[in-house]
Amino acid sequence: MKKIPHRRRTPLFEVRHSAVHGYGVFAARRIRKGTTVIEYLGERVSHAEADARYEDKDPNDNHTFLFTVDAKTVIDAGVNGNEARFINHGCDPNCESTTLNKRVFIEAIRTIQPGEELSYDYQIQRDRDDPPNVDEVYACRCGAGSCRGSMLEAVQKPRKTARRRPNRSIGKKRAARKRTVRSAGLNNRSPRRRG
Repeated sequence: MKKIPHRRRTPLFEVRHSAVHGYGVFAARRIRKGTTVIEYLGERVSHAEADARYEDKDPNDNHTFLFTVDAKTVIDAGVNGNEARFINHGCDPNCESTTLNKRVFIEAIRTIQPGEELSYDYQIQRDRDDPPNVDEVYACRCGAGSCRGSMLEAVQKPRKTARRRPNRSIGKKRAARKRTVRSAGLNNRSPRRRG
């Protein structure tokens, strides 16, 4: 019996230098919308442990491999992480992160062509104790037309409280009704003929 040669499939992506920042992840072949590209792996630690690990880090260094899973858990891809840690931020991303059973996956939200860099919106949370230059530290370099200029979550503008106006519509309705009645009365008259 003749053996059928096993055809090796091209990997889904490759890691290489990126024009956006450091290394990036690029599609090695077409990736269809809805495809789970990779799981974000690394050591699972508490928030306190993650803070302790990086407390001596330069405050002007935006390079991070930490991914918040929930209120108790952070994935530190700097320890036992995989290629997912090299996926860069983008304001017009082609991927998104999803969490399922406390595991984080990167999924394609549109079809990605070979050679295209993978990205997802980091939406890094803002904190009250952020330094004044936090937007400069986490400046976005994605180059998208819709770039918001930051890897941080969008600034929430304070909502103006709606001031209630006095209800003037009742008066307007009465005036409109009177006009309607007057014009209706005129239209119901039969024209006079001169004889």
